[in-house]
This record gives sequence, structure tokens and C-alpha cells, in this order.
Amino acid sequence: MTARVGVVTFPGSLDDKDAARAVGLAGAEPVPLWHADADLKGVDAVVLPGGFSYGDYLRCGAIARFAPLMSELVPAARSGALPVLGICNGFQILCESHLLPGALTRNSSLRFVNRDQALRVESADTAWTGDYAEGQEILVVLKSGEGSYVADEETLDELEATGRVVVRYAGGSPNGSRRDIAGIANEHGNVVGLMPHPEHAVEALTGPSTDGLGFFTSVLSRLTAGTPAHA
Repeated sequence: MTARVGVVTFPGSLDDKDAARAVGLAGAEPVPLWHADADLKGVDAVVLPGGFSYGDYLRCGAIARFAPLMSELVPAARSGALPVLGICNGFQILCESHLLPGALTRNSSLRFVNRDQALRVESADTAWTGDYAEGQEILVVLKSGEGSYVADEETLDELEATGRVVVRYAGGSPNGSRRDIAGIANEHGNVVGLMPHPEHAVEALTGPSTDGLGFFTSVLSRLTAGTPAHA
């Protein structure tokens, strides 16, 4: 049976179609999910895409965390049962929803960064990175103005000690992220947030590589194997 992966659209989402295409290329059925519907439609996993949810008013992701759909998503994700991937604005939403620790702030340059970005995979133990090897370098796209990951030292130390730093910027952070962190996971490994865009690196014709596809095939491998998302 084909896995069904939901892709959420908020007002201001702009990478939802790209995320849905990546899901389809990976071999799953993309299922559109609307922010105002408190219904996950029985999907097996969820992607929170990039963009500017609710126009980034107040703070990036601050309003999206209160969307009706999130009332269903948050408890399912927190339990470890539902794999959730947050990309760029989706990462910000996961932090605002307290599914992931820390926050995303203005780039240290105070400028929007748009570039092809090398990442180093630090953990292949999550639901979204199992098809990579630890230490593997991949090339995806980074495009954000508020992409600097920050957290207090205690939180950063805990993320490091528990293997929850998922990807780092190779060659140094382009946006001031603490410890060059580009993406992190929750304690179960089913929720992953990252600032760069793997969905823009899934086809050789349009991306800098096809390295990003592994995020989407990884969750399908986990689901197909029948392995719990938090295993």
C-alpha cells in the first residue's frame, strides 16, 4: 500500500507544491492538508513546508502554531507516532509549537541568504534521514532571512549529547546559527526541522543536486518497513 504523506498549506505557504512533488518523486502519495481543517486525513507522515505562514506577522510561525490543523498534529507528533518534517518556515513552526527546542532568528548578516548549501548529515537515526550515512555531505538550497538557529548552552549541549543535531552547515554557518546547526530532531526522532530546502534538490534539471530526495525516501523506508517512527 502506498504511503500517504500530508503537505500542509497555510496562508503564505509557497513551497507546498515543491514539497508535494518531492513526496511524489519519492514514491508516496502527497495529500494536501489545509491549515483551517483540524483533520490529518489519516496520513502516515506530514511535511510543514517553507514560505511565510500568515505573512510572518508577530514572528515567523507564531500564528501558524495556533492553526486548527496543529491541534491534531502536535499531540500525534509529540507521542512519537507521527513523522513530521518542518522545512524553513516549517522549522520555525515546529519551534513555536514547542515540538522542537530553540528558535530561529534574523540572519547574522541581517540579509536574506539564497544559495546552494552543503550540509553534513550528523544523524541517520531519525525517521527522515535513515537513507543517508552519518558524515555524508549533501548539497541542497538555502533561502531564508530568519534562519539563524539559537538556543541556550544547556539546550545545545543536550542536543549534542543525545544525537539530536541532524544536519550541520558544512564549512561554517552562513547565517549565524549556533554550532553551525542546520537541523535538529526531537527526542523520538520522528520530528525533524531544518532550515535548508531538500525539496528543491530532488531533480537534476531544477536543483543543484538530487541529494534532498533522501529526506523523503527515508520516511517511506521507515513506513514501509513498519518500523515505529520513534524507533
